Amino acid sequence: MEKLRFPLFLFALAGAAMFAWCCGSSTSISGLIRQPQSINLSPATADAQNYPDGQVQFIATGHYNTAPYTVSPQSATWGACYQNATTTAVSVTNGGLAQCAHGASGTYTIFAFVMTNCNAITACGGGCTVVGTAQLTCP
Repeated sequence: MEKLRFPLFLFALAGAAMFAWCCGSSTSISGLIRQPQSINLSPATADAQNYPDGQVQFIATGHYNTAPYTVSPQSATWGACYQNATTTAVSVTNGGLAQCAHGASGTYTIFAFVMTNCNAITACGGGCTVVGTAQLTCP
């Protein structure tokens, strides 16, 4: 039994470490993981009528907690909304190219987001995101 004490101790220690890493613990390891802190979109505001064919290329720049601190263009999930609701009046490609639909008018929010490595998963499956926004005016 004496010979098994040390291997059992190591096994228990490894199991506790795996549990803390997988399920979260009060000790954060986020300083060791490169995580996005913010995203800026450029241009911050745009009027579609001032761009060729009304197509506006937005660029997302990610700012991180470790080097390299800035990534541009930032790979992100793109979309558009109007007054905090989804809209089909503006389309945005996976690369950030936005265009107003025929007949759309008003100012729309263009957004880009990335997921972060965090333990804050909601009951509905949502997670942690960092979002950047810009404004697009449709004639």
